[in-house]
Amino acid sequence: MPEGKIIKALSGFYYVLTDDNQVIQCRGRGVFRLNKVTPLVGDEVVFQAENETEGYILEVKDRKNELVRPPISNVDQAILVFSAVEPDFSTALLDRFLVLVEFNRIKPIICITKMDLTSSDEKAMMETYRNQYTNAGYEVILTSSETEDGLEQLLPHLKGVISVFAGQSGVGKSSLLNAIRPDLELKTNDISSHLGRGKHTTRHVELIKIGEGLVADTPGFSSLEFTDIEVEDLNYCFPDIEKLSEDCKFRGCLHLKEPKCAVKEAVSNGELPEYRYEHYELFVQEIKERKPRY
Repeated sequence: MPEGKIIKALSGFYYVLTDDNQVIQCRGRGVFRLNKVTPLVGDEVVFQAENETEGYILEVKDRKNELVRPPISNVDQAILVFSAVEPDFSTALLDRFLVLVEFNRIKPIICITKMDLTSSDEKAMMETYRNQYTNAGYEVILTSSETEDGLEQLLPHLKGVISVFAGQSGVGKSSLLNAIRPDLELKTNDISSHLGRGKHTTRHVELIKIGEGLVADTPGFSSLEFTDIEVEDLNYCFPDIEKLSEDCKFRGCLHLKEPKCAVKEAVSNGELPEYRYEHYELFVQEIKERKPRY
């Protein structure tokens, strides 16, 4: 039986890319509904097809990871796109994305867009954030879709992997992809002046071939919940805190009220940015207050 990768899911159809670069339109077998298996973009599948428009997915292979919002699987890395301005850069939202990506064992790359719109003070602030997140262990790239600054730094990271472009609505994900590959002509929208946030432009998840890699442009979203993450997991979702915690007096230290905590000490002496620790505390509280699922 032939195999391939789902590169688009739309209106009940799954578009499967084969090894010989054909795209076959498939439906899912009824057995998936019975077994509560929903094929996702990124899935490796076994299928059968009489022609390019009449195929059926017979099997979904095991996934190495999957995301719920956006619905995609087998992702190698996440390009977390955040604008310097319009909408304003948010460390709280970025840290939330980073925790979810780290929890799913996906490599994050932070991409800050719209640098051409920044004032000198805003530019200096973005440089400060870049240094802080670089020190935390992340790759940070400052870009502009208008001037194409920073694109040459981003492109090598896309080679040979599946990348998901994710971030709040209106930060310029589609504009960034259009700048990288102009023939895509992905739809973009301006920021809503009334709401102060972006309008959704991407309506579905689709893997797009860029160079020697596949990139997913995904619908924007602005709320993310820690549905499956426990308090004990958070330490490992903050690589800077995890590294510092090796010097905590107590194994399993949650860095809240424990004595001789290396993380709290690092905040006090300026080694760890205060906002990173505040977000850690906030996320711990959020998880503790989460309603149990039955």
